[in-house]
Amino acid sequence: MRPFLISIWLGLVVCVPASAQAQLLTGHSPVLTQGAVGPVAVSSFVQSQQTPSVSSAPSVEIFSLSMTSPMGAPLLEAAPKEDPVDLQANSMSHDDQNRLLTASGDVMIVQSGRILRADDVQYDLTKDSVMASGNVVLNEETGNIHLSDIVTYNDKLQNGTVKNLRSFLADGSRFTAQTGERKGGAVTIMRDAFYTPCITCKDNPDKPPVWGLVASKVTHDEVDHSISYKHARFEAFGVPILYIPYFSHPDGTVTQKSGFLAPSAGFKSSLGAFVNNQYYWGIAPDQDATVGLMVMTDENPLLSGEYRKRWEDASLSMSGGITSSSRTDRSAGQIIDIDDEARGHVLAEGRWDMNEQWRSGVNVNWASDDQYMRQYDFVDDDVLENEIYAERFSGRNYASARLLSFQDTRIRDIPIDQPDILPEIITSFKGEPGATPLVKGQWTLDGSMLGLTRAGGDQDVQRLGLGAGWERRLVSDYGFLTNIEARARGDFYHVKDKIVPAASSDSRSASRFFPQIHMKTSYPMARQFETLQAKVEPVVAITAAPNISYSNKIPNEDSNDVQLDSSNLFEPNRFPGLDRMEDHSRVTYGLRGGLFGFNGSYADAFIGQSYRLQDDDNPFPTGSGLDQQRSDIVGQFTGQYTDKYYADYRFQIGSDDISSQRHEIDAWADWNRLRLSGRYLYATSLGGTEIEESREQLQGEAQFYARQDWRFRSGATQDLGQSPGLRQAFLGIDYLGQCLFMSLTGEKNFTSDATGDSDTEILFRIGLKNLGEFEESSLRPAMEQ
Repeated sequence: MRPFLISIWLGLVVCVPASAQAQLLTGHSPVLTQGAVGPVAVSSFVQSQQTPSVSSAPSVEIFSLSMTSPMGAPLLEAAPKEDPVDLQANSMSHDDQNRLLTASGDVMIVQSGRILRADDVQYDLTKDSVMASGNVVLNEETGNIHLSDIVTYNDKLQNGTVKNLRSFLADGSRFTAQTGERKGGAVTIMRDAFYTPCITCKDNPDKPPVWGLVASKVTHDEVDHSISYKHARFEAFGVPILYIPYFSHPDGTVTQKSGFLAPSAGFKSSLGAFVNNQYYWGIAPDQDATVGLMVMTDENPLLSGEYRKRWEDASLSMSGGITSSSRTDRSAGQIIDIDDEARGHVLAEGRWDMNEQWRSGVNVNWASDDQYMRQYDFVDDDVLENEIYAERFSGRNYASARLLSFQDTRIRDIPIDQPDILPEIITSFKGEPGATPLVKGQWTLDGSMLGLTRAGGDQDVQRLGLGAGWERRLVSDYGFLTNIEARARGDFYHVKDKIVPAASSDSRSASRFFPQIHMKTSYPMARQFETLQAKVEPVVAITAAPNISYSNKIPNEDSNDVQLDSSNLFEPNRFPGLDRMEDHSRVTYGLRGGLFGFNGSYADAFIGQSYRLQDDDNPFPTGSGLDQQRSDIVGQFTGQYTDKYYADYRFQIGSDDISSQRHEIDAWADWNRLRLSGRYLYATSLGGTEIEESREQLQGEAQFYARQDWRFRSGATQDLGQSPGLRQAFLGIDYLGQCLFMSLTGEKNFTSDATGDSDTEILFRIGLKNLGEFEESSLRPAMEQ
């Protein structure tokens, strides 16, 4: 019995004696190639039989031969450039007369990226068809796997029919069908089929999945990435729930596909019972749209829509809604009811990257009334901002120009007319560090222009400012770190219709010039331990500036809301805007220290204060913490232990009597199954603002995983101030299954009816994997804890 290597190519049979096998195996023969060429190329080590056209072998390895015609011309040039077929089997026979190849025992056929495995295969070379039986498995390039009992494929394994089909898609979904038909290598048509994205239960494989779809006909289009059904039944735990004549959804391999989104339903005391459903339209890979309808029992339906578009260097997003409904308003301290009126909103955002340096855009936010956005749960912003802007980026330099208008949606007895900003221009230029050999350091140049306009004869302001600065960082041989800043700024104001009239004219101009030197020095000391590093750093800053005599000629539009804390204690100017500058000289001092573990845990602490060298003409309002010669003491303690515990405490206490001025605490704990978070705020009033009384509030949230797929949520906000009471509370339960998501949330807001927030709401959401909104459990496995 002499072994032979058989290669079938273009219907020709060549028998290679064993003496040639060594050349093929070692690669010394010039006829060995990397792959087969032609419609069929099969290579196998075999044992010779009585006729050379019939052979079998217990083991297989694949090679391909490059052959030449009797005239010496290479057959490769004459062969069509089609995909090759590699076949491997334990035994194989070839019928020359009928051009049939039969293989059995661990048969594997590879063509066009597809792999077919079966117990027995018959390959018809004339028809280019394959009939496989026994444990048939087809692996697609997409990752999909198809199992069946008997299949017939042709045209490079792209077309065919199957029996007892079982398909497993790349995303974990699966099909079963009595019969199936494959077309074009991309479309599978199944009869009497079942689809589910749920994973089979390991302990009980015969247990019905959480949900599935049974249909007389199912079509899976891998090009269109869709699965469509005819005469379908939706089943939950094996029980038929709903009949659907026709249904279609994405196959889970794409992020954009047209179709209805998962609906939500619930109850709101101001709207009644409601159902909200949306249709998503995937127009193109670069654009889409969503249209929704919210139907309510106590109010008219709300129609909403959204459109998004992306270009290579631009983007656009627009959304809006329209309805006719009643609302509650407040006027002159009285609550009034308003009958049905047209209501709606428009939100839009566009951006254009004009080139590598210039960017422009527009933001539109508009609502028909103050209560609308909160009543229908769109946004809860107190002020809606509209903007047209352009920006320029060039190395360290930056410039922007904006036109802004505002819509104040806060409920007030007397509405405040928000100004329009026409325009605001900001420029900032920074030199390269060390570019000036004489003084080294880095220079800066800033410019700004502001036009602030109000309707109805209220105050208008135009401001023009220019500032220059220089800064340098020094490191001494003894370890002192010093930052030196020298700045000067000049501003020109023109004010019309002043809130506080000046002399006999309602239009005045004013100017000021303000120089300042600020030097900050710290001495960080650190020591390394086995598992952590300890650090202590005292910090001192000296600020020198002249006295500025503020008069009512210069208004204060952007520097009212002053809040002193550890983040701005060492800033040269603690005012948040430009209308007010912190004059006089002062000393600021503080101490920072901490422990920093190598496993990510840390504890960091800071405490500091500032002292004004002059005790007169203080520009800061009462309650700011800076209105006395000695500022309030501010500090912060922050710590985290691994990924389980975190706390951040910020405080402000009076320097004279250690009275509480502000306390803020944010903390959370995560034990995986149980997660708690809380926030506490206490702050006194601030002069010159609408904050006329102390505020104290406590907020807490908790979530508990009873099991991997069941989560309970709860939270509340309690007002502890001068009008104490519960302000908001919610309770929710979620099911986060492998292929099913359900959420039920009840929420109550205890506020004035006129705000649009005061409501009792019950919301139910459902999500099916591959059929819309879906949330999975975030509970970590025990091994990760």
